[in-house]
Amino acid sequence: MKTRRLKNRILLGFLAVISVLGGSIFALGFYMIKEDIYARAQRRVGNYIDSARTVYAGEIERIGNALELVNLQDDTETLRVKINLDYLYRIEVSEAAGCPSEIVRTAVKRGKPAGGTRIAEWAEIARMSPEVQSRSRITILVTAKAGPSSRKELDSAMVKEYAVPIKDSAGKMIQVVYGGRVANQDNYLVDRIRDLVFGQEMYEKWPVGTVTIFLDDVRICTNVLDENGNRAIGTRVSKEVYQQVVNNGQRWHDRAFVVNRWYMTAYEPIRNINGTIIGMLYVGMLESPFNALAARALAAFVAVVLLASAAAFVFAIWLADSVSRPLINLLDATKKLSRGELGHEVQTHGTILETNELAESFNEMSIKLEQREDRLKVTNEKLEDLNKSYLDLLGFVAHELKGILSSTMMNAYSLHDGFLGMINFKQKRAVDSICRNLDYLAATVKKFLNLSRIERGNLEINKTYFNLRDGIFEPAVQTFIKQISDRGMKLINEMDPAMRVHADQDLMQIVANNLINNAAKYGSDSGKIILRSRQDDKMATVEVYNDGRPITSEQMAKLFKKFSRLDVPEKKQVKGTGLGLYITRQIVESHGGSIRVEPKENGNSFIFTIERG
Repeated sequence: MKTRRLKNRILLGFLAVISVLGGSIFALGFYMIKEDIYARAQRRVGNYIDSARTVYAGEIERIGNALELVNLQDDTETLRVKINLDYLYRIEVSEAAGCPSEIVRTAVKRGKPAGGTRIAEWAEIARMSPEVQSRSRITILVTAKAGPSSRKELDSAMVKEYAVPIKDSAGKMIQVVYGGRVANQDNYLVDRIRDLVFGQEMYEKWPVGTVTIFLDDVRICTNVLDENGNRAIGTRVSKEVYQQVVNNGQRWHDRAFVVNRWYMTAYEPIRNINGTIIGMLYVGMLESPFNALAARALAAFVAVVLLASAAAFVFAIWLADSVSRPLINLLDATKKLSRGELGHEVQTHGTILETNELAESFNEMSIKLEQREDRLKVTNEKLEDLNKSYLDLLGFVAHELKGILSSTMMNAYSLHDGFLGMINFKQKRAVDSICRNLDYLAATVKKFLNLSRIERGNLEINKTYFNLRDGIFEPAVQTFIKQISDRGMKLINEMDPAMRVHADQDLMQIVANNLINNAAKYGSDSGKIILRSRQDDKMATVEVYNDGRPITSEQMAKLFKKFSRLDVPEKKQVKGTGLGLYITRQIVESHGGSIRVEPKENGNSFIFTIERG
């Protein structure tokens, strides 16, 4: 992390707080403005679609009202022109079953007038006027965000239709009169809905409110404009809206991309009299005016936030200077203290209570440090003398014992082997015990000698290249083979005979002896000791495994520590100094290696790594 002066860091901290706070307030304001402006507009659009649906349904009802008010016995063409319909037919009841209009069939089935929206195919449209035929044919245009389609032209039409049964004097249904208007390019309908719902408000060159009727996904009448200012007849709805409204039969009430602009929109299905979805009714409000309104509100909000942030930053500069000045004085004093000017004091008459208290504490600390320094000098001198005495005693005792032991062991083994005359059975048992204890004592003396070298820092390393298996591990095995055999243990040596290392051979012999001795002492009776090795480009790894109780995580913390032995109930009688693994680790680490223990299912592996030869 980059270091800075306290004053700068305080200023940066205040600046960060101001930025985060200002950003949070801006985000909150932005959310509230968006939520208020856009959510309110979207709710209005939801209400507008309800109004548009009512107007649309009213158009169908007006057709029905007109048919019920006129004399249906008059000439159909005269009636069609009179009530302004695109088509009007009279058929016998017997012909209703073959009529293409499901509205006619429904009216006959119910025995009363019926109205609704349906699809008229081209065979039916061809019977109508050329003007209606021309309106019905719509070229389908490529539209952004619409789904894939191979259709080029729309040759069917959506019609708003009403059918009225005619009965004779006896009340028997004899004929059906039905007629309607084609919605394709019926601009009067969508403009009337827009004027009733939105009015004629414009934003720049675009109408704010728009209405569209879709046949399937194609705009057949609309006041949405394309880039040239023409009605976007033949364009298609987006794939996302089509999926929700037509395929899933659900209302869409969200912003949507309409032809070339974003609108806040509402879409709902248009169904025929049987409930089948045949198209969509759409109303939308141009999003741009609301974006401009939100931008103006946000600009005012940002100006307020920036002014407040600037005032807060000026205050931060004053506060940072007030806080940092006494601390800078205290810093200068600590530098003098670090240079050894103990007892140095600083002024305690600032304007901030806490910094005054800090200065007083510093002065008190400075005086006490001076006093403690004097005491520490005396104590360190005593500790150095004690440590030197400890090391001298450790080395002296170990060397003295080594000389005495050598003579004692030679005499004991001469007696044991019969060089000084034959001894009886009881005497031999006593001599065996003496020899074992002398062996243990000799090993202990060696460990203390090694410890003395380590503690003094005299562990000299003379590296040579040698074979790891034949050079140190085979001699170590021979040293402890009797102990291993006496316990019925089996030693398996799987080490690579060709593996060489670059190390101090004498010190690594101590490592091998300690690890194999450890495995022989703490392994299970009749268990296995397995020696393994592996190597890579730079390092050699040796594993010494023995069967036995797996070491727990609590016991691992004690391993490799000086004078530390594991509390294993079944091994309480095993003698040890707690130095073997400590010395082993010191030797391995002095070679730049490492050593660890890995508990296995039925035993433990001691693994060390050193540099390869």
